[in-house]
Amino acid sequence: MLAIDASGERVGIAVLADDGTVAVKLFAPGRPGLIETLPPLLAEAVAGREITQVAVTIGPGSFTGLRTAISMAQGFAAAAGLPLLSVTVAEAYAAAFPTLHRPLWVAIRARKNRIFLIRDGIAEAFADADIPRTRIPVALAGDAAIEVAAILAASGGGVLLTNARRLDPVWVAHAALARQAAGLPAQPAQPVYVDPPEAKLPAAGLRPPPV
Repeated sequence: MLAIDASGERVGIAVLADDGTVAVKLFAPGRPGLIETLPPLLAEAVAGREITQVAVTIGPGSFTGLRTAISMAQGFAAAAGLPLLSVTVAEAYAAAFPTLHRPLWVAIRARKNRIFLIRDGIAEAFADADIPRTRIPVALAGDAAIEVAAILAASGGGVLLTNARRLDPVWVAHAALARQAAGLPAQPAQPVYVDPPEAKLPAAGLRPPPV
């Protein structure tokens, strides 16, 4: 299985053998220039290996990273005639802790003073000061986990801070295999967004289409 993740600040690619061992795992900065970085990284990962299925994270996360990784996964799978499996960021983090006996919250820094918080598979955006409190013991993962853990601990919540700050593409593969084993329906290979894109139209408007 080929697994691709570009939902965060880095892009990760892994290939798992049939016996579950990691054949290769590669990382690169997610920006700038992801569209130039990902293709050679993908080529290096699959060189000399027979890929039978592809997995990719669909979000939430980086707008550019998600679109680029999903497009690359779709193109590779379509060209090779392979099944494409989609997993959410929450599913991938959960695959890292299969025996966790408490709810796992995933906290992702969206931008300054804004955090994506995924609870029970539902992603919502909060200002730092508006992070919801809970008295139920929870575990935290993600690149904003430390900040959210501090907020919850200060309000008396029971917090287990995991060591998972950034996604590992191996977890993406494990999450996809878990969906298969459970017989869950396939998810569309479309980006999962929480906030709308920040791109703005030019002040003068869009150019007219060519004649």
